[in-house]
Amino acid sequence: MQPRRKRTTGLQRVMSSPLLGVPLRLRKVRNWWSLERCVLRRLYSTFAGGSPGIGLLLMRLVLGAALVVRASSAVWGNPPINTMVMSTFLAGFGLLLIPGLWTPIVGASVALLETCQIMTVPGDQWVPLLLATIGGALAMLGPGRWSIDARLFGWKRVEPPPRKDSFIS
Repeated sequence: MQPRRKRTTGLQRVMSSPLLGVPLRLRKVRNWWSLERCVLRRLYSTFAGGSPGIGLLLMRLVLGAALVVRASSAVWGNPPINTMVMSTFLAGFGLLLIPGLWTPIVGASVALLETCQIMTVPGDQWVPLLLATIGGALAMLGPGRWSIDARLFGWKRVEPPPRKDSFIS
């Protein structure tokens, strides 16, 4: 006899899908609906190695260096406070991207900030568009094997202890 599958509604399926790395589960408790946070074990099943991993490493290095250089050049002089705050955030995001720490969050934040800059700052919009595109791509593709994220959150190799045979003395 097979166990019965639990029926879910469309709303439950939507709410149980991962949203920015924090999946939610909808549960009914005494005629009330409750949202529960589920623990997300891994954001990426594997971290790309080989040629794709080198490509992701180059993307991280280029985006991080471009963010740091643009932010440091915007801070020189006497900029308004909103430019100073945005440049500080972008420089910090660039410094996090270079070693590959919190890459999905940082990439999405860079894409959001650069998109805001495209909409609000007049002038040449091609550089912020390129940086927003690379940030969004890194948020979706992941950091690659050569990153701190892969070392902290990647697959671990577990070696079982040697077996003790009772027949061999």
